[in-house]
Amino acid sequence: MEGEIQSGKKPETVEEYIALQPEHAQVALRAVRNTIRKALPEAEEKISWSMPTFWKGHNIIHFAGFKNHVGLYPGPEAIEEFAERLEAYKTSKGSIQFLYSKPMPLELIEDIAKWCYETGKHH
Repeated sequence: MEGEIQSGKKPETVEEYIALQPEHAQVALRAVRNTIRKALPEAEEKISWSMPTFWKGHNIIHFAGFKNHVGLYPGPEAIEEFAERLEAYKTSKGSIQFLYSKPMPLELIEDIAKWCYETGKHH
């Protein structure tokens, strides 16, 4: 299944999750993780819904590695709020796909993470 970890072992930390991904994905996932960490210094990292998650009293934002993209899960309100800046990306109700083949839009990811934290909008 796409996004499944090959070893069958469920990662318990965000570092473990990233380490189990293919090498090309690790670079993008680390960039996304570091960007969100910088944006949300008070948030804790954990694995929730089998994805790296930033948490402070509730889940703020999730991200995950897939075969061809990083999935960012800020929730439906964030997708609406940032609709104009997300036009170049594939989105669904509460998620955004950032292809590995293109540069990660780290400033956009940072802005979305801060918005989710500041508004308290989450899944």
